[in-house]
Amino acid sequence: MARWRDVKAGKTEPTSKKETKVQKEDTSLCNAPLTTRAKAFITDTFMVLMPLMYLVSYVVIGSLQEFSDNKLLGWLYIIIPHFVIVISFWHFKAQTPGLKAYELSLVDSTTGEKPSFYSLINRYIFTTLGFIIFPLLLTPYLNKKKKTIQDLLSGTCIKITPNEIIY
Repeated sequence: MARWRDVKAGKTEPTSKKETKVQKEDTSLCNAPLTTRAKAFITDTFMVLMPLMYLVSYVVIGSLQEFSDNKLLGWLYIIIPHFVIVISFWHFKAQTPGLKAYELSLVDSTTGEKPSFYSLINRYIFTTLGFIIFPLLLTPYLNKKKKTIQDLLSGTCIKITPNEIIY
């Protein structure tokens, strides 16, 4: 914190505790806000999952009636391609379309590099479990760093990557 005498003389810039706290949060590795991550997830749902659901329901199986008669088979036809598509996006680009739209990327929470393939598979599984077991969705509200259950268990996290091109 700068002394008032130095600030008045123009030797230093005033700083407040609030500004220092914001700067510390921005420089951390896993700095994507929860709301932005949720928006990216919703974008991914509509860009990846919804077309798959439509194709499986009407092209592969034939109709919604036949889909409801064979729900297990229908969901397998949806989940397997979704798994392959999402893991491919994460592995090759470290971003899904939703993450790219909001300038976010998936990184290893310890190194900041691209996560291992094993971590990506764990993240996908724990994300799915988080939606099946509803209380797991409350995990970010129970820890200081606002990490979701898939962040904690897979060792990955989402960070802000403004104006970066990830190959």
